Amino acid sequence: MTQSGNGPLSGVRVVELAGIGPGPFAAMLLADLGADVVRVDRPGGAGLGIDPASDLTNRNKRSVLVDLKQPAGVAQVLDLVERADVLIEGYRPGVAERLGVGPEPCLARNPRLVYGRMTGWGQQGPLAGTAGHDIGYIAITGALGMIGPPDGPPAVPANLLGDYAGGSLYLVIGVLAALQHARTEGGSGQVVDAAIVDGTAHLTAMIHGMLAAGGWQDRRGANLLDGGAPFYGTYETADGRHMAVGALEQRFYAEFIRLLGIEDEVPGRDDLAAWGELRTAIAARFRTRTRDEWTAVFQESDACVAPVLSLREAPGHPHLAARGTFTEHAGLTQPAPAPRFSATPGTVRRPPARPGADTDEVARDWQVPSLTAPDGGPRGTEGKEAVH
Repeated sequence: MTQSGNGPLSGVRVVELAGIGPGPFAAMLLADLGADVVRVDRPGGAGLGIDPASDLTNRNKRSVLVDLKQPAGVAQVLDLVERADVLIEGYRPGVAERLGVGPEPCLARNPRLVYGRMTGWGQQGPLAGTAGHDIGYIAITGALGMIGPPDGPPAVPANLLGDYAGGSLYLVIGVLAALQHARTEGGSGQVVDAAIVDGTAHLTAMIHGMLAAGGWQDRRGANLLDGGAPFYGTYETADGRHMAVGALEQRFYAEFIRLLGIEDEVPGRDDLAAWGELRTAIAARFRTRTRDEWTAVFQESDACVAPVLSLREAPGHPHLAARGTFTEHAGLTQPAPAPRFSATPGTVRRPPARPGADTDEVARDWQVPSLTAPDGGPRGTEGKEAVH
């Protein structure tokens, strides 16, 4: 099959108003898929506090430096908006409006624009105007309360569950759906309100169904998928590392206990009263060998057992290495674009954008001369042309 372009979104133009967390990650995903993402950085930076050269969430993007507190800066952003298909912002509700780049002026300039809003609490509700972070968003949705041991506090899953799964990915889904609508006959632009609390709650749909059907207990460590089952969890090895076990189906479980060497020593898995005894036996057996030794035992089996690797170890795993799940670009080892496409594969094309480094290039390619005008304007005639 003939391959073309730099991803299925090649030709789509995205304006990202710089922020931290889920907004930049969503814009990175669009950029990985081939979109031309221009990040509007502000003087002084976005506040993440790491070297921009290492901020992988800004890969495949270009950056312009704009002061949105100045009228000229607002005019520059609206000039970009006129040329864009999508805008992404992650301010608190009302901030974009106060700056002059809210949905109303942007859609007035470009009626087919998809205006993506990324927040934790959403645009409305009692908490909408308050500060927050991933841990609070997943806490009130019930998701955090499901994770961790029954005799300990909830375990914090970094910021993957709220910011990125419940936030970034839902924003991207919404943006792509709205973009499809905008490009149909009679379609128009619209606002996508992506709230982390909404997306995270949505992720728990199956669990809520199980809860309603009596197949899930509303407490940690008591269920099939939360570590309550002795054949679905993690176990320490002789060297203080861990193995992950997911032998849910009976045939996989049979393979698991056979390779573990305890098939004739443990009670049946369907005897819930004996789960404590079964867990103790599995744990004791895992502590007799190192993680790497157990990895060799279960290699390429259907026992559904895998070593728990660190971030630095993961790129070297044979399966991930064979698939190219990680890649190296500009001296940085990083996850490769995902998912994969047979005809329009995404690639890592550019290193993380440096704030303001691409202003001249963007002004030329997007035909927005106000970006390089000394006072930010006035707009040239090119800025009045129809959106591409």
